[in-house]
Amino acid sequence: MVFRWIKFAVAFVITIALTWVLHTSHGTVPPFGKFLSPYVGFWREGETAADFPKRQELALPALEQPVQVRFDDQRVAHVFAQNDHDLYYTQGYLTARDRLWQMDFMTHVAAGRLAEIVGPERLEMDRFFRRMGMVYGAQRSLDSMLVDPRTRLALTAYSDGVNAYINVLNPKDYPFEYKLLNYAPEPWAPLKSALLLKLMAFDLSGRSDDLRLSNALGKYGPEVVKDLFPDYPRLEDPIVPVGSPRNFTPVPVPPTPAGFEAAMSGKVPQHEPAPDLGSNNFAVGAAKSATGYPILANDPHLQLNLPSIWYQMQLSAPGVNVYGVSIPGAPTLIIGFNQDVAWGVTNTGADVMDWYQIKFKDATKREYQYAGRWLPVRRVVERIQIKGQPDRLDTVLYTRHGPIVYDHDEKPFSPQTPVHHALRWTAHDGANEVLTFYLLNRAHAYPDYLAALTHYGSPAQNFIFASNQKDIAIRPNGRFPLKWNDQGKFILDGTDSAYDWHGWIPAQQNPLSYNPKRGFVSSANQTPVGPDYPYYLGWQFSLWDRGHRINERLARMQRATPDSLRLLQLDNFGINAQLMLPRMLALVAPGQLKPAEQRVYQELQRWNFSYDADALGPSIYELWYNQLIKRIWEDDFGKQTGLEMRYPNRDRTNTLILQQPNSPWIDDKLTPEKETLPDLALQSLRWATDSLTRKFGPLNDDWHWANQKSTDILHLAQLPGFGHMNLNVGGGVGIVNAITERNGPSWRMVVALGPQPKAYGLFPGGQSGNPGSRYYDNMIAPWVQGKLPELVFLQKPNERNERIRAAWKLTTK
Repeated sequence: MVFRWIKFAVAFVITIALTWVLHTSHGTVPPFGKFLSPYVGFWREGETAADFPKRQELALPALEQPVQVRFDDQRVAHVFAQNDHDLYYTQGYLTARDRLWQMDFMTHVAAGRLAEIVGPERLEMDRFFRRMGMVYGAQRSLDSMLVDPRTRLALTAYSDGVNAYINVLNPKDYPFEYKLLNYAPEPWAPLKSALLLKLMAFDLSGRSDDLRLSNALGKYGPEVVKDLFPDYPRLEDPIVPVGSPRNFTPVPVPPTPAGFEAAMSGKVPQHEPAPDLGSNNFAVGAAKSATGYPILANDPHLQLNLPSIWYQMQLSAPGVNVYGVSIPGAPTLIIGFNQDVAWGVTNTGADVMDWYQIKFKDATKREYQYAGRWLPVRRVVERIQIKGQPDRLDTVLYTRHGPIVYDHDEKPFSPQTPVHHALRWTAHDGANEVLTFYLLNRAHAYPDYLAALTHYGSPAQNFIFASNQKDIAIRPNGRFPLKWNDQGKFILDGTDSAYDWHGWIPAQQNPLSYNPKRGFVSSANQTPVGPDYPYYLGWQFSLWDRGHRINERLARMQRATPDSLRLLQLDNFGINAQLMLPRMLALVAPGQLKPAEQRVYQELQRWNFSYDADALGPSIYELWYNQLIKRIWEDDFGKQTGLEMRYPNRDRTNTLILQQPNSPWIDDKLTPEKETLPDLALQSLRWATDSLTRKFGPLNDDWHWANQKSTDILHLAQLPGFGHMNLNVGGGVGIVNAITERNGPSWRMVVALGPQPKAYGLFPGGQSGNPGSRYYDNMIAPWVQGKLPELVFLQKPNERNERIRAAWKLTTK
């Protein structure tokens, strides 16, 4: 009997202990009891028919008039409101219903608040975003947005709609990520929408090589840097063609001050966005179209995540009826079309982020030198909450140039005068980007498009346009600093006012191509303008390959259809391989190769330069080409130099390989032998062959490009099991179909203008953010297959359409 009581007591204690462990957070480990609970845990996430009724009426607070919502077979909401307030209120409510956790999580990223929900491993990232001035810039933009009554209404109504959804949730109804990470949604506010736009600005304009190039300048001198890092590439096909007409008189450009050589720096940005983010957009005019009206296409290349970065909607109210995609968490539609016009965007990549070397008076860092005076530093104390740990205080120093992102002492002039770098970035300046999209959503003609763009600030984008009035246009657009040539290519002198930004390029003088004679407009992140443009926009842009390939195909295109443009979006041809592979093969004598290497060599000889999923050539070529580049430049610009530098760009490297076989840069300074270009080509081919053999065995079908590239669409928080791995897709860097390991076309859209527009589109994900819903990832399979389904564009709420699956009515409480 005693033994039975002992067993009972032990079992009872274990049960109590296990219950406590499973229902209590331990540091960053969530309470898995709650997560696994059948009553409140993730089991509730499986969606049933009752969770999304075909008909229902919802009473919501603060609605002014009834709103009708139709849902199609992709669960895209078609919203018909009777005023702007209700339109954006409903947009906020429905977006939160599908994507609340995503919206909330991304604002935590932008505000430097991830550590409070995931723990100390995100602390340095939080510090980085705060020191980048993300909240500072978002608040300044929000101030501009709230001044205009249209955008103030849109932002506040959107926030009220999000909060209307949050306020009806019980913890058991939270999206599963809240349960897993053990936190709750907080009220939405317009600042959060502004933060999401700043996060997009960081993704698209947050890369800078100023510090790396300054190090190269200090090590090798101006002549070498001018040769290896030229201001304009040898091969280019600019967005606005050379010789395009312009109707303005340029304003004076600031004079170039005396030379300044920055101190060597080991502190370069450590959390920069991926370099291969980009996009394509193109439009053919009426003369090239089978319909006699323009056709426009856009596919922004961004990180591929679940939930998707985009959310599809149709928004209709008096004065607007528009379809497209939004950023979950922000009102209006970013890319889309209405009855009369279509528009899209790609990243411009202009140099709108500069670093200034700051000289402090002494080690207290209370004052810094500027224009012969000592100015006070503004000190902002950031309190960072850390899950499972005490709060961390971090003091960020602000100067007239902007925040000091890294304030660890670098090589100083003397122990009393430490040198640091302040960030000047257009994302810190107030602008009303929401108004641009508000007006584009309502545009009817080319003048409306031009007027909308004048309000846009950051990140600079190539806005493409087409209308049923048979106009096409493209404008690299944003707030561009008025600079002298190469200003910001290197670190700038923060002590001298001559190095400041001295105003802006007038918005009406931003580059423009309007109804060009060639019959099309396009962009693929390449150089926006030729040398004939009177202002400096930057020295480095994306590779010319995609833009050139697009222009080649558009120039030949006649009687284009929407499918013509869809197929162009899927183009897998490798321009760089076509240019470089014959030269690389010629550098290698086949007699030097072992049998396995000869088979690889022969495979490349047969390759047609297409980066198809099942091709073997791209797997070999990409490893060979990139290894050759590394062997040329690593000894001179790599980590072993002890400096943070970067390689010369691909255009300059190609010139060396094609035309300068005796260049002194080819020899590897780290070896006693003197290498030749054929030596490096042979070594690199052997390295590529060995790498693929170790990974997949001797040359076989496992060497397919899709296997080697291995494209993944991961959950936004990289939770295992909630993404899609190893997708069978082609494409790659520099390919029109720019699918890489983690980035790619995040939204493909083609719009045929006319009396009744026809549009096609999808993104690699689904409308729902709930992994338990079939609409979480239902569009990935057709995206992989290159399909582009027609979009449902309703003219009125009661319009009959066989693809409508549900009808809801929203009323006020």
